Amino acid sequence: MRSFLVPSILLAAGLAFASPGTAQPAAAAAPAPAAAAPAAPAAKAADPTLDATGKPLHQATPGVGEPVDKAFYLQQQVTPTGKEAHDFHNYILVPLITIISAFVLLLLLWVIIRYRRAANPTPSRTSHNTAIEILWTLAPVLILVAIAIPSIKLLAAQFKPAPKGAVTLKAIGNQWFWSYEYPDNGNIQLTANMLKEEGQVGKGQRYRTDADGPRLLATDQRVVLPVGVPIRLVTTATDVIHSWAMPAFWIKLDAIPGRLNETSFVIQKEGVYFGQCSELCGARHAYMPIAVEAVSPAKFAQWVASKGGTMPGAKAEPASTTAIGNDATDATANGAVEAAPTVDATATPAPSNKPATANPAGAGNTGN
Repeated sequence: MRSFLVPSILLAAGLAFASPGTAQPAAAAAPAPAAAAPAAPAAKAADPTLDATGKPLHQATPGVGEPVDKAFYLQQQVTPTGKEAHDFHNYILVPLITIISAFVLLLLLWVIIRYRRAANPTPSRTSHNTAIEILWTLAPVLILVAIAIPSIKLLAAQFKPAPKGAVTLKAIGNQWFWSYEYPDNGNIQLTANMLKEEGQVGKGQRYRTDADGPRLLATDQRVVLPVGVPIRLVTTATDVIHSWAMPAFWIKLDAIPGRLNETSFVIQKEGVYFGQCSELCGARHAYMPIAVEAVSPAKFAQWVASKGGTMPGAKAEPASTTAIGNDATDATANGAVEAAPTVDATATPAPSNKPATANPAGAGNTGN
């Protein structure tokens, strides 16, 4: 009996489901349209001075903008003031020094030979000679006047105010590294530390190569400036007196805490130039190098854009929180951007000591 009832029940259930009057199951609901994807962020301008790995594209020209082994002459100058000073040294000072030194040497030799005891047993008793006294007084005065005229002209050129439209670079001395600001270009901020040698850094950290520059002069961040454009250099310091010195520009300007010093110059030749702090500022004074890369104005504008800045007169773009090399912003280790703290607009921003390339020199531990 059980074996007969089971197939009957199954057959009745199948007919009930197949009946046209029976309600059919509702069709599956159509999926809701996907939410619109957020607009992709605008592509960031590439840094024209770096390759895909973040290393500099341009190398220094040997013998230009850097010290030369066993050299005893001044570096080749690439600014109008530097060339004027170079000519003043080569064509006025050196010839005068040579002539005076040779003249004094000949006088000494003549006196030694002519007035030795054997040749002049009875010395002269003359105590005054009017002609000689006028001569040795007038000759130095004329020499000093000849030096003073071009030197005063050179001194005025070194402190000539920058004209309107100059690019402003603010160099801030710290113990023991340099930080920089471009106040006219969106307040770009950089921190430059000396690059260590390969054996002085940990695995995976950046070290100096020949592309970066000479030993003890290469930095992890180069200062980029345009050629043919007046540069206004403003220096100050956060702790002790430093000095921003660039021999190829004929620039040596003290950086004093609580004070702004200013000078101007024009770079006439593209290239990479090196300098260093030239003031005894402490134990690590010898490890404060300066590296400047001079580029064309168009490339400089591209570099400014890659740092999230703007050119004067250009429409301001939204500030980038990830502009490469701009220490004004920072990101967390997992990529999330922290909320910007409230900043007093009237306060002077403190320079950042964050190494741009994870180089430990940023903490002032270059020799450790």
